[in-house]
Amino acid sequence: MSASFAKTVTEADILLFSGVCGDTNPLHLNQVYAETTRFKGRISQGMLSAGLISAVIGTRLPGPGSIYVSQNLRFTAPVRPGDTVTARVTVAELIPERNCTILRTRCTVGDQIVIKGEAVVLVPSNQHQPAPGDAV
Repeated sequence: MSASFAKTVTEADILLFSGVCGDTNPLHLNQVYAETTRFKGRISQGMLSAGLISAVIGTRLPGPGSIYVSQNLRFTAPVRPGDTVTARVTVAELIPERNCTILRTRCTVGDQIVIKGEAVVLVPSNQHQPAPGDAV
């Protein structure tokens, strides 16, 4: 089983993420500075792309009610403004006695892996989980 979510990273996403988390590294915000780095231009915050993994886990697989226990990440390539990042989560192991699953996590831009890792997630019980738009 696997699920994915894709998003094109915009200038606004990078600026808003900087404001939310406080990461004002000029590598993300200042083109003149970023051109002097190994990346030769601005790149997006790695955790912005990693957040797309959280979107898959919380909305698609395992879905609403899921709880992160842990996540490891390895950043393998930069994401630049305008890149479309696809986050994919794949079930690697089910642990029914703990209501838990181990998920392989990947983010790609085209065919290039930009983030890879593994997550441990508590799976919601079989009780009814409200769907988006349900009255609570």
